[in-house]
Amino acid sequence: MSWAIFNGGALATLYALDALADPKLAPPQAVVLISPMIGVTRFARFAGVAGWPALFPAFAKAAWLGIEPEYNPFKYNSFPVQAARESYALTRDVQRAVEAAQASGRLDRIAPILTFQSVVDFTVSTPAIVRALYDALPANGSEIVIYDVNRNANFDSLLRASAQSALTDLFAAPPRRYTTVVIANAPNGSSDAVARTVLAGARDETTTALASGFPPAVFSLSHIALPFPPDDPLYGIAPDRQEDFGVRLGTLALRGERSTLVVAPDAMLRLTSNPFYGDLADRIVRWVVALPKPPANAAAIPAAAKRPLPSAPPPPAMEFDAVP
Repeated sequence: MSWAIFNGGALATLYALDALADPKLAPPQAVVLISPMIGVTRFARFAGVAGWPALFPAFAKAAWLGIEPEYNPFKYNSFPVQAARESYALTRDVQRAVEAAQASGRLDRIAPILTFQSVVDFTVSTPAIVRALYDALPANGSEIVIYDVNRNANFDSLLRASAQSALTDLFAAPPRRYTTVVIANAPNGSSDAVARTVLAGARDETTTALASGFPPAVFSLSHIALPFPPDDPLYGIAPDRQEDFGVRLGTLALRGERSTLVVAPDAMLRLTSNPFYGDLADRIVRWVVALPKPPANAAAIPAAAKRPLPSAPPPPAMEFDAVP
């Protein structure tokens, strides 16, 4: 099974597509994607142009879409123009590979795909995941889980119209060849959450109550939140205090005057953990267990794919001066 997050999702999808045409590649039996980069905003297409002035020393900062303080111990906050350009090129490769596999009929053999995605995502395009990938998939057991915005009445007047309507036209009318699950508010208008499921090939929607709801101050999930549990020591909204990285990014609640901090206020508002992580983990296990087992006479993994990795060289000998 292949498991991938963010731009790794694009690479895993591209590998699964390449394996349909290349017998030297071992095809995955299933693919799990979290916030995959199947499409990005149109600005990324022209990001390289935005960086042209950086050829001149006086405009060196033009090579960056954003230069931020680096307070996160596991990722850079600053983002270069080149990375945006390469991200766009990768998504175009994925979309072309889907189109080519569909035209040749190879897409009928692709492994089932399970995806988790926030309906609002500042980094990648949620509609592209549905329209460029899922709408092309065969009826092979694929499933997509979408996290809606928190439609609790407390947030009605604060959400942009585009966020309010993000889910409206996301899916074609059922029946569809894949299962859709929408994690959303319960019908009572509270922060309680339900899973609204339409199975592949079905028209009717079933609703199941979830054990977790939307936390009081959370108006939506985010691109980076999905793979992290609420008790993550760095990103969690209820972090495990036994481990400390020097900062608790999931619990920051900064207050003060505007235009005072060197970081953008919206960066501090971005949710960094998933209040529905328990459901996500359970859903992955149930989905994988329910997958049909490969037949006993399935094609063997190509020898090239089974070749062991070369062993690492032994560490160099270390010499120490004698302690007097």
